Amino acid sequence: MKYRKLGKTGFVISEISLGTWQVGGRWGAPFDFKNAETILNEAVDRGINFIDTADVYGDGNGESEHAVGKLLRSRSEQIYVATKCGRRLNPHTNEAYTTKALRGFVEDSLKNLQVDTIDLIQLHCPPTEVYYRPEIFAEFDKLISEGKIRKLGVSVEKVEEALKAIEYDNVDTVQIIFNMFRQRPSELFFEQAEKRNIGVIVRVPLASGLLSGKYTKQTTFLPGDHRSFNRNGEAFDKGETFSGIDYETGLEAVEELKKAFPGENLALVALRWILSFDAVSCVIPGASNVGQIKSNISASEIGPLTPVQMDMVKKIYDDRIKGLVHHLW
Repeated sequence: MKYRKLGKTGFVISEISLGTWQVGGRWGAPFDFKNAETILNEAVDRGINFIDTADVYGDGNGESEHAVGKLLRSRSEQIYVATKCGRRLNPHTNEAYTTKALRGFVEDSLKNLQVDTIDLIQLHCPPTEVYYRPEIFAEFDKLISEGKIRKLGVSVEKVEEALKAIEYDNVDTVQIIFNMFRQRPSELFFEQAEKRNIGVIVRVPLASGLLSGKYTKQTTFLPGDHRSFNRNGEAFDKGETFSGIDYETGLEAVEELKKAFPGENLALVALRWILSFDAVSCVIPGASNVGQIKSNISASEIGPLTPVQMDMVKKIYDDRIKGLVHHLW
């Protein structure tokens, strides 16, 4: 495993880390604590020391945070944990974001994780208007001074939100969707992130599995899986599902990528492509079984893509994807 610095946090973290949206099993299936425990321990055994979770991951009652907390109590290694707050608000609107509500969510996460201090708390994809409210960000300075959190970050949907967030001095990290089908962050945002020493955490690296190269037109998903019910943004931002790409369009682009990388594991290529960007601190693919952990981690062991390969990926994006999504996020 290779390690990188998470911006101005000073945390030195595994470049392949772990996202826990589906750590308890498949999306849409009941949370499986035993499976989550197995996956989390395998990750740490193989050198992962940064785990991203959220209070809404699992079945909606903090199950993922509980599982991560149990891991922390059972291991002696330095493990950095990032969690998120805000998505429990219903309705999830700008007006619902209050300092009192967010403080309550932090307190709940402390209890779920059973820790005294959270390494990194992240606003969980709030409405764009929230990024223009200084009082929201100021509240986290109070939580830092009280010892309840160490660092503040944001998880964003749009580049605009990322650029606004890093104007606040206490924002140390930005979690953002970046992959072969979502390349806009590599432009102005990465430039500004490096300039301000912001840690960049990349989520949805495989475009909800599309970039694994394993899906076909016949692939089916469970009814409770967001890849079934959120393709057009019915439940939350559609950019979270297949990176906002129409499924069949994505499959066609994947076939082009397979031709560009014949015989190679496309998921590993996709992860390695992300790590080719110096602004990236880590990538957080999810895992629903131990085999996926092992596969993801091996991306840290292969060499970088060549300039020719990088150009091929860019051309496929420009030809097939850019016009559909580049302006949206």
